[in-house]
Amino acid sequence: MLRVDALISSPVYLVGLIQILSDEGIAVVSTRQSPTEQISWLAHAALIDDDALGATHGLDDIAEAARTTAVLVLLSSWSLPAEEYLRAGAIGVVHKHQSGKSLVAALRTVTAGAQVLPEGHATKSPAERHDPLALNLSGREEQVLSQISRGLTHGQIATRLGISPHTVDTYVKRIRAKLGVGNKAELTRVALLSQLTKPAA
Repeated sequence: MLRVDALISSPVYLVGLIQILSDEGIAVVSTRQSPTEQISWLAHAALIDDDALGATHGLDDIAEAARTTAVLVLLSSWSLPAEEYLRAGAIGVVHKHQSGKSLVAALRTVTAGAQVLPEGHATKSPAERHDPLALNLSGREEQVLSQISRGLTHGQIATRLGISPHTVDTYVKRIRAKLGVGNKAELTRVALLSQLTKPAA
């Protein structure tokens, strides 16, 4: 069963959201009213309402949440472009008032490690995507990407970095979402490119 942590500003919206997710077999294991509250360790993903974020630290809150789980941002005010949330670490961004069906689909997509953008949002072609080094990968994500460029398996990466293979899988999903790559071959190519373009120490 898919488990979700929800940071939602409106209690009324939250009740409806829980009902929609429950009908689809998705459990809301934790609800929060402030980004400073701890995300449930049981959650596979965090649903974050942009109205519940602080005006000055919203992107920092997204980045912090993305360190532990997949993040899907719910837009209502369009205060920031979707790309800003993606650069901060979110895997998906959707409009808060999209249909329940599309919201559920987006949630399943981000927990699978693939990127989601709001309906009608134009996506960039691979040729237009940013250089991997400019995509705000975390230090650990850069380490994992570096190991991938050396051809190591997830198990070997886990051993080298002292983390579990499951954690490596999570990092790989986030990296793929940030870089917009769909398969292992493309990820390996981007990993190799990032090592070639990285300035010498």
